[in-house]
Amino acid sequence: MYTGETFFEAKTVADSNDVTEHPHDDKPKPHVCTVCDKRFIKKQSLKEHTEKHIGEKLKLYSCTECEKRFTTQKYLHQHMNVHTSKYRCSECGKSFQNNRLLTIHSRIHSGEKQFECSDCGRRFTQDGSLVMHRRIHSGEKPYNCHVCGKAFSRSDHLYNHMSVHTRDKPYKCQMCDKTFSQSGHLHKHMKVHTGDKPYKCSLCDKSFKRSSNLCSHKQHVHSYRKPYQCPYCGMQFKTNGYQKRHVRIHTGVKPYSCRLCSDRFTRPDQLKTHLLKSHNEGTWLTCSICQKKFCQSGGLKTHLHRHKDMKPFVCNDCPKRFCTSTELKVHQLIHLDMKQFCCSLCGKDFSRRYTVKKHFQKCSAKLGFDNV
Repeated sequence: MYTGETFFEAKTVADSNDVTEHPHDDKPKPHVCTVCDKRFIKKQSLKEHTEKHIGEKLKLYSCTECEKRFTTQKYLHQHMNVHTSKYRCSECGKSFQNNRLLTIHSRIHSGEKQFECSDCGRRFTQDGSLVMHRRIHSGEKPYNCHVCGKAFSRSDHLYNHMSVHTRDKPYKCQMCDKTFSQSGHLHKHMKVHTGDKPYKCSLCDKSFKRSSNLCSHKQHVHSYRKPYQCPYCGMQFKTNGYQKRHVRIHTGVKPYSCRLCSDRFTRPDQLKTHLLKSHNEGTWLTCSICQKKFCQSGGLKTHLHRHKDMKPFVCNDCPKRFCTSTELKVHQLIHLDMKQFCCSLCGKDFSRRYTVKKHFQKCSAKLGFDNV
């Protein structure tokens, strides 16, 4: 078996007091990967790990079911359990390589999250996720790319980043010839062609391709809980990502820069739209019914829903249905009796933005502010 020592020099460190990625394991891990600094008890484990960094060319063992490739026969045998459904979730039907992964996954359905962050109180189903989450608070990014020096908080993010330098995309879609650097990306892409959406929301009739998308949908659309608060204005948000994006309004930070000009943006979708409109870089998405063009796939999807009169978002409190989650959120304010918009002239509160705009015009005319 090729060990990868030509590409990566194995390193042994005698200091057993070094902090590892598994703080609860007190066994010394002297064998260190020189690429991502992950530690191992056995040298053989390090050798098998380094093969992951080498690339897909050394993955000699192919799955006959999905053509996914592996570096060792052991990994292939574990993967085959997914196809045989040996470890299958009774709740959603998803299959896993081993019983440990199935047990961890089952916590999604049971709601069990026994690992709690001491900084923000967020809870997790496994300790590894908590370790990675804590890096958000500490700003720690222990994994560095040996080509460009960019740092990452997680080793899998570094591994995915390496494809930027290699440009190697060995996985090709047989339906549209699109290529991917990882087999997992191809597997997710194939659902675009098959239309497979096995994860159905129990609160509405919307279905999803991945369980993570279903969890995100329930949190964004059906949950009223907003645990994340802006430190500048106190505004609350459902997700940490929304809160971070909002804070940029106060700080003025624009982390996404155009490599073709000096323009900068607060969100990646804004940069993508800019590249398409200003530099003609990218692909316009065209409606097959009316030929209207869109920059983002989400915009085209919503547009097609309106053509077909599809309204997948259902209100929990009444029979009304809506085309987008945003329309549903605005409607749900009626049931919550939340009036977050206020007329600056008379102080009257309203639950909808467009209602307060109409009122403001009438109120300004009534009070003699016709030029407002």
